[in-house]
Amino acid sequence: MTVPASAENFEGSAGKFAYGEHPLLSSSSEPLGQSQAFNNDNTGFLPTGIPSRWTVSTEAIIFERLGSADRILVERVPGTVPFSKVPDTPGIQALNSDDFHQGFSTGPKIGVIYHGDSGFDLQSSYFQVDSGSSTRSIGPDNPADWLVMRAPGSFYQTQDFTYQAMRWDYSAKLYNAEFNIQRQLSDRVNMLAGFRWLQLKENLQGTLPPSDRTEPLWKIDSSSTLVDVARFETHQGIPVTSGFPPFWDTSTTNNLYGLQIGAEGKVFERGRFSVGGLMKAGGYLNHAEESTGVSIFKVVRPSSASSNTLAFLGEAGLHCEYQVTNRLSLKVGYEVVWIDGVALAPGQIQETYTTLPDIVSALGVNTGSSVLYHGGTVGLKYVF
Repeated sequence: MTVPASAENFEGSAGKFAYGEHPLLSSSSEPLGQSQAFNNDNTGFLPTGIPSRWTVSTEAIIFERLGSADRILVERVPGTVPFSKVPDTPGIQALNSDDFHQGFSTGPKIGVIYHGDSGFDLQSSYFQVDSGSSTRSIGPDNPADWLVMRAPGSFYQTQDFTYQAMRWDYSAKLYNAEFNIQRQLSDRVNMLAGFRWLQLKENLQGTLPPSDRTEPLWKIDSSSTLVDVARFETHQGIPVTSGFPPFWDTSTTNNLYGLQIGAEGKVFERGRFSVGGLMKAGGYLNHAEESTGVSIFKVVRPSSASSNTLAFLGEAGLHCEYQVTNRLSLKVGYEVVWIDGVALAPGQIQETYTTLPDIVSALGVNTGSSVLYHGGTVGLKYVF
């Protein structure tokens, strides 16, 4: 007797049901639909088998910044050297721009992916890090040394009084936005290509605290003694106050525009847990600007310059995911971002030329520096 095709198909299905292979009747301890709902590639299937359209992630990043332009900021010259001889007397390095340690700073990171039907996905992301300000002070010393900052031309700066220090404040901010097209090559590997913009801003200021204008800080009377040296005798008994501008103030802005390529993929997966990697690299046009204010006789003389040069940016990362629900995942990772060919604030000192009595000129923009950001990320990913 011939069995109708429909009955044969039913029997085949019933046979599969009997062995527990159908997901609705499976006796496996694996959660329902895990092979689809917990797939970490960009297809992002939901339990119904209908592919998701969107993946949204929000993370907190904790980055440390490493690297700076190598520049001497403070030298020590023996206090026995007459003031008129200080400009021509070599000193011992007391502070270099490489001595700053800005530590770890936090910022937000947001990502959005739209999953298309043709296997191509659209990805966009944004993050920023504000490194805050790192401060280093040299002095005051007793017996006093001359604390000297030198720049090209005729500029040099010393403390005005022996009780003053030479202080430098160094800060940086990083902003990043990108738009990529992704193509899934396999269940584990995706390729991407797109446009990226990155902005790196810095500021470097030199001051002499406490300053000597506006608000009285001390005076000599019968109950107190202020120790000073002969070169400042004319100032004894005069109130010392605050309010003068920084003797050096440099700001730089780098805007990088360019194309990048990259790849991401899973290197390990078990149940709800997976480990993935990411690599990106690209060449960029860097529109770099710098502005420097130099205080000469307590009056700030400005200068500025800009340039367009080539820069390179590379990024690598490793992240772990644990899928809490069919749609929600917890992400923890480590990332490194390296930027080469940028203008950093300390590097502009050598590009600032001073001619007394009051001419300050920008010779150009020094874009020969590199910086590295690295640190951890933690956040959530949601698929819908």
